[in-house]
Amino acid sequence: MNPQHPTAWPPYPAAWRNPRDRRDRTAWIAPTVATVLLTVLVPAAAFLGLLSVMVTDSCGTDCSRALTTSLTLIYGTLFFGAFLTHGAWVTAWALPWTRRWTALRIWMAALSLLPPVCVLVLVFTLPGA
Repeated sequence: MNPQHPTAWPPYPAAWRNPRDRRDRTAWIAPTVATVLLTVLVPAAAFLGLLSVMVTDSCGTDCSRALTTSLTLIYGTLFFGAFLTHGAWVTAWALPWTRRWTALRIWMAALSLLPPVCVLVLVFTLPGA
């Protein structure tokens, strides 16, 4: 074969690549929105979740089963949800900034908001003693 000819014809220009492999210019939006919302939601959920014991302290040992179940869910979500929130948030930032990962990045950013929102919903809907 003549060395003047390329080995692959026609050449494979960048314009013919898969569009999902191109850089996503808006990749920073979902993690940034999640970060801003988490700076408000996490302290509020932690403060109100930990304060919920003091609010329900007047019932003593005669608390209703619904109240103790809600408090158990709040503390479980505060503890285990912290790992989920942190992992999803880091994943949303760490995924490659190409169009291929856009949907997963948005889902991870949304998933990182779920535990603090769940704690706040549980705190604001505590059943009576």
